[in-house]
Amino acid sequence: MIRIPLGSPTPRYCDGLTRRSFVQVGLAGMGALGLGDVLRARASAATSGKDTSMILIWLDGGPSHHDTYDPKPNAPSEYRGIWSHIPTNVSGIEINELFPLQAQIADKYSILRSVHHDTGDHFTGGHWMLTGRGGVNGANNAQQYPFFGSIAEKVLGPRKPGMPANVCVPYAMSIGLRPGYFGGHYLGVEHNPFETEGDPNADNFQVTNMSPVAGLTLDRLSDRRSLNATLDHAQRRLDHPGLAGSIDQFDRQAFDLVAGSQARQAFDIAAESAEMRERYGRNSWGQSVLLARRLVEAGSTVVTCHFGGWDTHWSHQSAMESYLPRVDRAVHGLLTDLEERGLSEKVLVMVCGEFSRTPRMNNGGNGGPPLSQGTPGRDHWGAALSVLMAGGGLKGGQVIGATNRLGEHPAERPLRPGDIHHTIFQVLGLDPEIAFLNPAGRPIPAIDHGEVIQELV
Repeated sequence: MIRIPLGSPTPRYCDGLTRRSFVQVGLAGMGALGLGDVLRARASAATSGKDTSMILIWLDGGPSHHDTYDPKPNAPSEYRGIWSHIPTNVSGIEINELFPLQAQIADKYSILRSVHHDTGDHFTGGHWMLTGRGGVNGANNAQQYPFFGSIAEKVLGPRKPGMPANVCVPYAMSIGLRPGYFGGHYLGVEHNPFETEGDPNADNFQVTNMSPVAGLTLDRLSDRRSLNATLDHAQRRLDHPGLAGSIDQFDRQAFDLVAGSQARQAFDIAAESAEMRERYGRNSWGQSVLLARRLVEAGSTVVTCHFGGWDTHWSHQSAMESYLPRVDRAVHGLLTDLEERGLSEKVLVMVCGEFSRTPRMNNGGNGGPPLSQGTPGRDHWGAALSVLMAGGGLKGGQVIGATNRLGEHPAERPLRPGDIHHTIFQVLGLDPEIAFLNPAGRPIPAIDHGEVIQELV
């Protein structure tokens, strides 16, 4: 194992390790799936010819489907909400008027309007969408299963050497929990996402984990790595005949991440032109998505952008009029940029949160304190939510599924989180039947329900 001290200490995980203070690569945590199984899974993914990546734009708190991708213009005013709908460049597809840029490129994405998991609990909903399973709630919110990005990291690794495979910008967080349901859980903490922290829109943005190693030159770091390899080599050959080369590959990846130039160059968002940065929006959300494009282009496999603040029980209008234009510009900038770079087929993009908001708006006082704020909003709703999917070889210009007249529940083609995960796995070249041992030693399949959404492929 390589352990390299980086920077100043920060709060520790419960296991006593500090992710920001150490880069660790080795076999710790790999007992859940034997090394041979991991290598076979990677070999299988490699022979599939897939080299695709994914960008997840996570709208933490849950955006309203009515006020984004499933407007109900003919519903009563308390359901259809404050804003009008507008046509897109695909006949028959209409979205919120605060999405004028996305309306111009509806042929590049598809909207799933009938996703449901039927829970209004933030934690249960987030766990469903990010791990494919329920089993948690507000009273017992500890993660139970790994994030699908952690599975991709464990099985696939990065698409190019020297890059972190699983990244969150600026941090991994779900419903106020960090890393929350983005964690590797029983896959091991080394499969938690690499976090950039900071604000990519700041003039002095720098990823601390990519800064020079304190008190250690690259020459000395190389010497230490060579010594580590020499001391470990004989014992590895005794313990794992024929696998020493594979273990050394993990060590090389750790060294490349810290000492190599590829990751540092990818994180250098200042290298982008002023025009490109404006295309995504000069705000933290837009620049997070631009940074995500740089990372997948350089070889990361799954990158998540965290957009928080969507729990709009009140002050819904002011929040949406602030948030939706930023989402609009970021999604439009990303999809058009990927197309111009010839990356549309290689990068899957998904936009969603843990659930939606109630079809009927409240009066600002629903539920009593602390939800009595005097301005209308929407409450929790898991019976129907919308998900945008684009790229990765999926078909665009479609609406899949439909909700009823008031947007309360699916009326056509109901979809569950497992259907989305099956589709993600197919795009990335992952075997959905791969299983890992949980802490009790029981083999748990990566996905336990659903199937690939055939309309997309």
